[in-house]
Amino acid sequence: MRALIYHGPGKKAWEEVPKPQLIDDGDAVVRVDAVTICGTDLHILKGDVPAVTDGRILGHEAVGTVEAVGPGVRTVRPGDQVLVSCITACGRCRFCRESRYGQCLGGGGWILGHKIDGTQAEYVRVPFADTSVHPLPSGVPAQDVLMLADILPTGYEVGVLNGAVGPGDVVAVVGAGPIGLAAIMGARLFSPSHVIAIDLADSRLEAAKEFGADITINNSREDALSAVRDLTDGLGADVTVEAVGVPEAFELTVALARPGGRIANIGVHGAPAALHLEEQWIRDITITTGLVDTFSTPTLLRLLSGGRLDAGRFITHHFTLDEFPKAYDVFADAAHTGALKVVLTR
Repeated sequence: MRALIYHGPGKKAWEEVPKPQLIDDGDAVVRVDAVTICGTDLHILKGDVPAVTDGRILGHEAVGTVEAVGPGVRTVRPGDQVLVSCITACGRCRFCRESRYGQCLGGGGWILGHKIDGTQAEYVRVPFADTSVHPLPSGVPAQDVLMLADILPTGYEVGVLNGAVGPGDVVAVVGAGPIGLAAIMGARLFSPSHVIAIDLADSRLEAAKEFGADITINNSREDALSAVRDLTDGLGADVTVEAVGVPEAFELTVALARPGGRIANIGVHGAPAALHLEEQWIRDITITTGLVDTFSTPTLLRLLSGGRLDAGRFITHHFTLDEFPKAYDVFADAAHTGALKVVLTR
């Protein structure tokens, strides 16, 4: 089969590699029918995730068709169409029993495209298939379901739920890329009074309006801190969400929160960021971090099936699997291409 192989920082190639085989009783081998690229993949290519080594197949999101299952698999069988979650869960360890699947101690967590070969390929082996894939709901386009592999549960869990967004809150989201937009979409489910999107790119701020932002701020031209305080009687936002993964964005996100505010960091950080405790110790703030656990995926699937989530609006570009290099170029240059999520299909 062919797959996208990581060869060290800045190096990748669409190459011929052996097709995956079943290894453990709980494995499934899935034919990849649709796959996408994540901002985390770009962080890997920058060298921000040293656990990813030369020769690894990238990718952790896919929709596909089960081709083979191990003798221990009970919930899916060959021929089933499934969503491959970005998080794999053993289902038995302490953290899995607490629904903290991202911290799985039994060999799961974020392993696809990280510690084992991932989904940017014609086929993928998925460990712990019973707890790591989801049957596709009927009547929903497969490419829409693909958005629930990572970005929607990440924005919802690590941004909205960790930030404890509630009715009437003012929510400020720093970064209007796909994860920031997912946080905006998820926040709207909880009836905030205002959602503010902050970004450097006008194209992404326009997208943020379509996803539910009431106010947009381009912080290359406008002082975001002053603007948010002007909108909140000088206090700051109730909930702030960092969805970029660079030090400047984190520091801005902390500064934007009101006293007693909640700050939810989603971004993948590859460099140290300053936390000015000399200013913040007295302000009663709460800062959360997190890797997505995907415990919300069944809920989000129901919302998608019920028409409460328009996941398809994330998709801006389509490619075939053989166009992976071009798709990466388009996705990485989102400021000029307007790319949110790219989808590659057979």
